[in-house]
Amino acid sequence: MQGTKHYQEKFFVNFRLSERIPPDNFYKRLKESLDLDYLRPLTAKHYGKEGQKSIDPVVFFKLMLVGYLENICSDRKIIEQCSLRLDILYFLGYDIDEPLPWHSTLSRTRKLLGEEVFLSFFRDILRKCVEKGMVDGRTQAVDSAFIKANASMSSLVEKELADKSKSYFDDITASESASDESVPDKSDKDQKPPSNYNECYSSHSDPDARASQKKGKPLALNHRGVISVDAKSHVICGATVDYADKRDSDTIENIASQTIANLRENGLSVEEVLADTNYSSGEAYRYLEGMVFHTIAKRIATHATRALSSRSRASQN
Repeated sequence: MQGTKHYQEKFFVNFRLSERIPPDNFYKRLKESLDLDYLRPLTAKHYGKEGQKSIDPVVFFKLMLVGYLENICSDRKIIEQCSLRLDILYFLGYDIDEPLPWHSTLSRTRKLLGEEVFLSFFRDILRKCVEKGMVDGRTQAVDSAFIKANASMSSLVEKELADKSKSYFDDITASESASDESVPDKSDKDQKPPSNYNECYSSHSDPDARASQKKGKPLALNHRGVISVDAKSHVICGATVDYADKRDSDTIENIASQTIANLRENGLSVEEVLADTNYSSGEAYRYLEGMVFHTIAKRIATHATRALSSRSRASQN
């Protein structure tokens, strides 16, 4: 006999979310192994003592983590995805009848918390990976990519010239009088921005964004995200953001210094850095060679100190 499923909502339901999530579910296992309670005292200074309660900082960072794991860049889409997934609701600590935070709360909280809070969260995750034996650290692969700014080319305005030097003012004035140019056409994919484009224009909605483009792509406002990945385990060991109009070779010092510091906190050292030809420059090579020699010298000094201590204990015995 063919069955027919009829749906009728119940007024009362006997339901436990934890029983509906399989034991081997990723988010259930992550909830059991990831303790983020330390974030509450870390972020307490950013909140007052009165007024309405904010979103729980632990929930906020879990939502950010879900966005990364699910490859979702929109706060609105993060909340939408979480509301449809029982396993993510369980990971966040929300029941099926509890409303999630409004998506605008995420953007406001992101602006409220300082950079150091996010770095502390990143370093804590890296420390957990090191403790699990997931990070070797000795060989790091560095690369960068454009991150689309939350601003359009139409937000570009000409920079104020009052505080510029007279020579720079004369150059801009002469250029404007010769061609009577305004903001260049933003729809032409083949258009290459002039070398001083970002010196002349800035976005009023995102002043840190820079006009840049990939080959065959339209000119757009971007930031440059740079990451350092452990070559053996593919765990991210460092992450920075820089101006999109910088060369890759100009970003190596920031990402390398942060990665070295992150790994040094966990007793690991960087011995080799891998990167493509865009990172090739005299300044980059000199910086990396200096860091390698410093690491080798520090390792030799550590071994020498241990050897002297061992000899001293042996002579005392």
